[in-house]
Amino acid sequence: MGHAPSIVPLDRLDREIYLVLEDFGARAGCSWRETDEQDTDLKTVLRDLLSGQYAYPVRIVAFNAIEGWSRDATEDIADALADLAALEGLDLSPALEAFVQANSSRPFGLQLALPLRGAA
Repeated sequence: MGHAPSIVPLDRLDREIYLVLEDFGARAGCSWRETDEQDTDLKTVLRDLLSGQYAYPVRIVAFNAIEGWSRDATEDIADALADLAALEGLDLSPALEAFVQANSSRPFGLQLALPLRGAA
């Protein structure tokens, strides 16, 4: 006998949702970015940060409305960006590099691949 799908609807909001506060400059100030519901998961936010969708991120919050919690995820995101940049050899924009340096829980620096003198 096969497994029948549940008739109880899954709540699409019962997950971690990430929102980005972005600095738009002295005249416009900071604002929480308008985001499609489907683009608020961790992987998408990291991808959007790396691709330049957010020019000057300031703070990132995570929350789950169903479970009733929220937290500042800025440090976690900065650490994840530093890890991705180091692992995949990515170039971060100056603003994103400043975000990572200001918010990471550990020192951030990319090691350049330089040829060794005298190495064969």
